[in-house]
Amino acid sequence: MIPFSVLDLAFVTTGTPPSAALRNSIDLARHADELGYHRYWIAEHHNLPSVAIAAPDILIGQIAAATRNIRVGSGGIMLPNHAPLMVAERFRTLEALFPGRIDLGLGRAPGTDGVTAVALRRRQDRREGDDFLERLQELVLWETENWPANHPFRNVAAMPSDVQLPPLYLLGSSDYSAELAGRIGMGFAFAHHFATYDAVAAMRDYRERFQPSGWRERPLAILAIAAVCAETEAEAEHLASSMDLNWLRRSNGEYHPLPSPEEAAAFPYSEADRARMRKSRERLFVGTPKAIEARLKPLIDATQADEVMITSAVYDHVARKRSYELIAAHFMAGTSGMSAPLVR
Repeated sequence: MIPFSVLDLAFVTTGTPPSAALRNSIDLARHADELGYHRYWIAEHHNLPSVAIAAPDILIGQIAAATRNIRVGSGGIMLPNHAPLMVAERFRTLEALFPGRIDLGLGRAPGTDGVTAVALRRRQDRREGDDFLERLQELVLWETENWPANHPFRNVAAMPSDVQLPPLYLLGSSDYSAELAGRIGMGFAFAHHFATYDAVAAMRDYRERFQPSGWRERPLAILAIAAVCAETEAEAEHLASSMDLNWLRRSNGEYHPLPSPEEAAAFPYSEADRARMRKSRERLFVGTPKAIEARLKPLIDATQADEVMITSAVYDHVARKRSYELIAAHFMAGTSGMSAPLVR
């Protein structure tokens, strides 16, 4: 059975304030654990009205404490926002408290707008340009302790010092992170749900460039998709209309909480709006379990994905839980016929 996992953004809706969205995340994680999902990853965003998670490491600890079996991690920690030592210590602490259940996914982007990114890094040693690779190298050095002999950090221990970092994954939506993850031998998660780059090409590049390392002996490629599932096509379309309007607004530079299907139905779309939404549906899987399988299985086969991770922006929390429940019953109970070994 190919593993299925959850990517959660703690969606803020027009009827759900951020604090309630965070509590919904813990409830959804318990549900996913009971359903048998493999991982539960949460994303980091700042100053985004539709996403409540700004402190993913805190929420990871809360979710891990509220669940029993599911792996819990970041999808991801936006490394430009954090000192690598702090990331190392926070995730070693999580690994110490929940051994064998924590993942550390890393992203290159700040997960916010430019002004907020400056505010996040204002008291750090701010560098011009993209310093992700430098920060990643430093994070690795906190784990390996292979500092140069004269490096000032050589005598600094990342605590707790008797715990290793959890498995590392690079997140990406282009060829850069795919190739980098392969070269340094880490896991890779591709964000098909918003990427314009071809998922098949990214996954192929990752596998072709993969070099065994101290992190992984074999490649592990996760395909992250957006899906809305319901008992009928009509109900799935009704629920997905929230995502359609949310995407349209974001593409126009407008950021709002996730609207209800009723708000979406009342929105005065132009013909150009509807054409753009139809185009965006190429990245969204909507329908009954069988309808989703008909579109998803060819993509899994083409990308050779080791795992599928699903994000679902559904306005109603109960309906969102039901969407994950239907997917689990179909894909994880063996009814779809897809099989693969379980991966870490």
